[in-house]
Amino acid sequence: MSENRSRRRAPLRASRLLRRALRPGSRPGSRPGSRTGDDRGDVPGWVLVTLMTAGLVVALWAVAGPRLQQVFTQSMDAVVGQL
Repeated sequence: MSENRSRRRAPLRASRLLRRALRPGSRPGSRPGSRTGDDRGDVPGWVLVTLMTAGLVVALWAVAGPRLQQVFTQSMDAVVGQL
Protein backbone atom coordinates (compact mmCIF):
# COMPACT_ATOMS: atom_id res chain seq x y z
CA MET A 1 0.00 0.00 0.00
CA SER A 2 2.75 2.49 0.87
CA GLU A 3 4.52 1.71 -2.42
CA ASN A 4 1.40 2.62 -4.39
CA ARG A 5 0.97 5.82 -2.39
CA SER A 6 4.56 6.95 -3.07
CA ARG A 7 4.08 6.37 -6.81
CA ARG A 8 1.08 8.64 -6.88
CA ARG A 9 2.87 11.40 -5.00
CA ALA A 10 6.05 11.32 -7.06
CA PRO A 11 4.59 13.14 -10.10
CA LEU A 12 3.02 15.70 -7.81
CA ARG A 13 6.35 16.42 -6.16
CA ALA A 14 8.14 16.58 -9.51
CA SER A 15 5.62 19.00 -10.98
CA ARG A 16 5.74 21.15 -7.84
CA LEU A 17 9.54 21.25 -7.97
CA LEU A 18 9.44 22.12 -11.66
CA ARG A 19 7.03 24.99 -11.05
CA ARG A 20 9.23 26.31 -8.25
CA ALA A 21 12.37 25.99 -10.35
CA LEU A 22 10.79 27.90 -13.23
CA ARG A 23 9.48 30.65 -10.97
CA PRO A 24 11.07 34.07 -11.65
CA GLY A 25 13.92 34.77 -9.28
CA SER A 26 14.98 31.19 -8.71
CA ARG A 27 18.59 30.26 -9.41
CA PRO A 28 20.15 26.93 -10.39
CA GLY A 29 21.58 25.11 -7.41
CA SER A 30 19.49 27.01 -4.89
CA ARG A 31 16.70 25.53 -2.85
CA PRO A 32 13.46 25.52 -4.88
CA GLY A 33 11.37 28.57 -4.10
CA SER A 34 14.12 30.46 -2.31
CA ARG A 35 15.28 33.86 -3.54
CA THR A 36 18.79 35.14 -3.07
CA GLY A 37 18.44 38.87 -3.75
CA ASP A 38 21.53 38.93 -6.01
CA ASP A 39 20.18 39.87 -9.42
CA ARG A 40 23.50 40.74 -11.05
CA GLY A 41 23.76 37.53 -13.01
CA ASP A 42 26.93 36.53 -14.78
CA VAL A 43 28.36 39.98 -15.53
CA PRO A 44 31.91 38.90 -16.51
CA GLY A 45 30.47 36.31 -18.87
CA TRP A 46 28.23 38.85 -20.60
CA VAL A 47 31.10 41.32 -20.88
CA LEU A 48 33.23 38.64 -22.52
CA VAL A 49 30.46 37.70 -24.96
CA THR A 50 29.91 41.37 -25.85
CA LEU A 51 33.61 42.02 -26.43
CA MET A 52 34.02 38.88 -28.52
CA THR A 53 31.01 39.80 -30.66
CA ALA A 54 32.36 43.32 -31.21
CA GLY A 55 35.73 41.82 -32.17
CA LEU A 56 34.12 39.51 -34.71
CA VAL A 57 32.18 42.39 -36.25
CA VAL A 58 35.34 44.50 -36.57
CA ALA A 59 37.29 41.59 -38.08
CA LEU A 60 34.56 40.77 -40.61
CA TRP A 61 34.15 44.43 -41.49
CA ALA A 62 37.91 44.74 -42.14
CA VAL A 63 37.88 41.72 -44.43
CA ALA A 64 34.58 42.25 -46.25
CA GLY A 65 34.17 46.04 -45.99
CA PRO A 66 35.18 46.96 -49.55
CA ARG A 67 33.01 44.21 -51.06
CA LEU A 68 30.01 45.20 -48.93
CA GLN A 69 30.44 48.82 -50.00
CA GLN A 70 30.56 47.74 -53.65
CA VAL A 71 27.40 45.62 -53.30
CA PHE A 72 25.58 48.48 -51.55
CA THR A 73 26.63 51.00 -54.20
CA GLN A 74 25.52 48.72 -57.04
CA SER A 75 22.14 48.04 -55.44
CA MET A 76 21.54 51.74 -54.77
CA ASP A 77 22.49 52.60 -58.36
CA ALA A 78 20.04 49.96 -59.59
CA VAL A 79 17.22 51.40 -57.49
CA VAL A 80 17.96 55.03 -58.36
CA GLY A 81 18.36 54.11 -62.05
CA GLN A 82 14.80 52.71 -62.07
CA LEU A 83 13.26 55.98 -60.90
